[in-house]
Amino acid sequence: MFFTASKTLGYLLLPTNFLIGLGLTGAILMATRFAGLGRKLVVVAVLLLFICGLSPLGNILLYPLEQRFPPWDPARGAPDGIIVLGASIEADLSAAHGTPVVRSAPDRIIAAAALAHRYPKARVVFSGGSANLISSDAREADFAGAIFESLGIDRSRLVMERRSRNTHENAVFSKALLMPKDGERWLLVTSAFHMPRSVGLFRKAGFAVEPYPVDWRVGRRGDLLTFTSVALDGLGRTDMAVREWLGLTAYRVTGRIDEILPGPAPK
Repeated sequence: MFFTASKTLGYLLLPTNFLIGLGLTGAILMATRFAGLGRKLVVVAVLLLFICGLSPLGNILLYPLEQRFPPWDPARGAPDGIIVLGASIEADLSAAHGTPVVRSAPDRIIAAAALAHRYPKARVVFSGGSANLISSDAREADFAGAIFESLGIDRSRLVMERRSRNTHENAVFSKALLMPKDGERWLLVTSAFHMPRSVGLFRKAGFAVEPYPVDWRVGRRGDLLTFTSVALDGLGRTDMAVREWLGLTAYRVTGRIDEILPGPAPK
């Protein structure tokens, strides 16, 4: 129930979808006796689409998420395992074409493969099923193994977790599959903007992980005031940031994380 509700509400509340719906509602009302209200809704929708697409809003919302965790410090030595979260592979397209199709966040897989080469004794875990509300039986993990093998990682080191549909299930199913022991060190590889929610959920599941953020979308602090020249890029960053903040809020309200913006563990 939570998964269905979160996907449905999340889709409707994404700024791009919401504002398109608002503008469409306004256009329909313009043909009725509420034409005045309709015109106002269209104007508001266009103005907000401009702000979301071309202003620094997306960068401003992403920056605190991406800066929450510092780069991983290798000084403590080799980890026992590397967990990389899904959302890179388009499972349905991969099944349709019979080959892995990577559409977003390739840094997650690239960084995990690089770490695997650097630490040849570490296990490599890919956690990713299908995040689609309606999908076939295709799962990201079904295609991730082939990608890692093509990058030189031996299959005997790979563990594929294919059941998870969201980050909460990434944490719960990974722990159940791996049964981490006290003293083991596991790296968690995911996008920098997604790391606070991921770490919060793994902590709640009782699985201690060390954050290894990748796939940054915002540069330095100076980029916070940079306008975007391509509206589609700005809308994408704004949607991404709003989705993440909505996810953090929903998980905090439902008690699945213990704080609204999880950060580094106290030393």
